[in-house]
Parts: sequence; structure tokens; C-alpha cells
Amino acid sequence: MTPRERGEHGAATVAALALTSLLLLVAVGCVVAVGIVLAHRRAQAAADLAALAAAQALQHGADGCAAGREVARAQQAALTGCVVDGEEVMVVATVRGPHLPGGAPELSARARAGPGP
Repeated sequence: MTPRERGEHGAATVAALALTSLLLLVAVGCVVAVGIVLAHRRAQAAADLAALAAAQALQHGADGCAAGREVARAQQAALTGCVVDGEEVMVVATVRGPHLPGGAPELSARARAGPGP
């Protein structure tokens, strides 16, 4: 009896379709993971730049948090926290992550800047 006679005709098509679907699912998961990592890196870069701008503004007698807020906004981030402690500034920058079925997550990063020891 040949495989065709036993009703196995098309089994390879079903297996190929299942493997293709699995590969597509893994690819979508990887794209989402990369999007989240990139958004977090954007948040960290915005926090670093905002902290440096805030510390420099403090050195010149200006409002450090306002300077940090402007720099964060230029980086498409929101400055959601700013604490001035003497000559040091600690900031929190937040960005929106990739659009997911449940919504876009907000990713935050912290940075601190001030004069050296």
C-alpha cells in the first residue's frame, strides 16, 4: 500500500504550514522584544542627557529641572522626575514603547549628574 492510498497525501503541506506559523510567531515576538529594548535605550539616553543639561544649568545658576525637561522633550521623552540635591541632579525620563495589543507600555530610566568628587 502506498502513502497515497493510506490517505497521507498533503501531510507535508500541513507540517510546513504549522512550522511557518511557528516561525512567524517567533519573528513577531522578536520584533516586539527589540522594540521594547530600543524604547528603553531611548529613555536611558534621554535621562542621561537631561541629567547633564540640568547639572550644567545648576552650575550657571539656572533652573536645572527646566533645562532637563527641555532636553528630554527634544528627545521625545517626558521628564517624570527631577530632584536637585545640592549640585547633583537625579532625573527620571519616560518614553512610550512599541504599540502592543494591550497598549503601548511606558518605559522609564533614571540618571544622575553633578560635579565630580
